[in-house]
Amino acid sequence: MCHRASAVPAARFAVDPPSPAATSESVPRHLSWKLPETGLAVFHGHPDVPRLFHYFLPRLVMQGKPVLCLDGANRFDPLLIARFAREREVEPAVFNQRVRVARAFTCFQLTELLVRTPQWLEKFAARVLIVTAFPDLYFDEDVREREAAVSFRRALEALRVLRPLPLSTAVFTDATSFETPRKRFFAQLAAQADQVSRFAVQEDNKLALVGEKFAPPVLRSLA
Repeated sequence: MCHRASAVPAARFAVDPPSPAATSESVPRHLSWKLPETGLAVFHGHPDVPRLFHYFLPRLVMQGKPVLCLDGANRFDPLLIARFAREREVEPAVFNQRVRVARAFTCFQLTELLVRTPQWLEKFAARVLIVTAFPDLYFDEDVREREAAVSFRRALEALRVLRPLPLSTAVFTDATSFETPRKRFFAQLAAQADQVSRFAVQEDNKLALVGEKFAPPVLRSLA
């Protein structure tokens, strides 16, 4: 049986990332809200994680880094993107040109999107790949256990194939909010990741990133 573990509603928390000054060197496990240059990073620990990826986009867009988003959570919000553009006094077209979105509504669709990513990168030279609801979509009880496992392993292999590329891959997942035997999929994802970070609520009711795993990959040229 698959169901979400009890959790405090996400609406209680502020989701705007902290300023750089809020990240203290005396607390090395607290990370700034940015993605590694290469490798696979996994973000989890809060029910609203599938939406929080938006707050990483402005930095990437302003740095001129094209982003490909495979949105299994169906949470991509154009209105929030437009707000980011207004706040930075740039045309929304700047964000639209540098962010491409493909949606998946089943685990099988998400697997196919991941498998086809190398082909899409030939047409859209993304420096960042964002994936939401992985492996959450594979928890669907309407999908048989064996079929979900096979599809998940294929998707995990697709992520492994991307490792040699000059690409930062970030997975935003709410998997840890579920109680299901398939939760082992998250453990397998975390084992393959170079970095695992958890969103934690601070005393001021704001979210911070806490590093749980950090094994920097070999740096590759982004030229």
